[in-house]
Amino acid sequence: MKRVINMGRGISTADRIAEAGRRLFNSKGYAATSLNEIAAEVGISQGNLTYHFPAKRDLALRIEADARQIAQARRKNLKPSSNIAEDYVEHLLFAMSLTWDHRFLFRDRTQFGSGIDVRNSESELTADFDELHTLLKRIAAAGMFRQDAVTDLLILTRAIWIVSRYWMDYLSEFEGREEITWKDQERGIEHHYAVLLPCLTAEAKRDFRAALTRAPRQPIGNGTS
Repeated sequence: MKRVINMGRGISTADRIAEAGRRLFNSKGYAATSLNEIAAEVGISQGNLTYHFPAKRDLALRIEADARQIAQARRKNLKPSSNIAEDYVEHLLFAMSLTWDHRFLFRDRTQFGSGIDVRNSESELTADFDELHTLLKRIAAAGMFRQDAVTDLLILTRAIWIVSRYWMDYLSEFEGREEITWKDQERGIEHHYAVLLPCLTAEAKRDFRAALTRAPRQPIGNGTS
């Protein structure tokens, strides 16, 4: 029997369609998911769906706008603390969570993203990269890098960002994962740290390890994302 998404009262039809689309695009892929499948998931006719989203690309762009809004809301309320390591881990975990919950946006972009410039001022990819770069500048200013380590922060930012950016793709494509646990988060961070930690002083390494230990043990995604 087909499962129909029921998100309760007060949720608009467009929101229900966007949630169903996000789930199916993530699990099946953008190209392999039809508007008819999404309509069936929501429990509406395809005509009702196309009233809200005339084309599949319109739906993908709406989901992308939702992801951007989540990231912008976090960034708007972000208040750096005195603990650089904890701020760094929070940034990393949030980025991993958002990437997993909206992984089709990254994986399938060439199929619907024609004309989208990820380098523009509103791109959350750019904002995430810039936030990482700023965190590394804070680490440098605090004297947490080894004196004999590579000091080109832009190159280090690129290397770390690339490793973190493709971790979710690895889990999905190489391991077939549909649910992410805290252990998976830790594995992803270990790969991230494998680039960062060799550049840090012994004391800074301990700080970053401790920050990871204190981070909330909560899986990202919701199992069917």
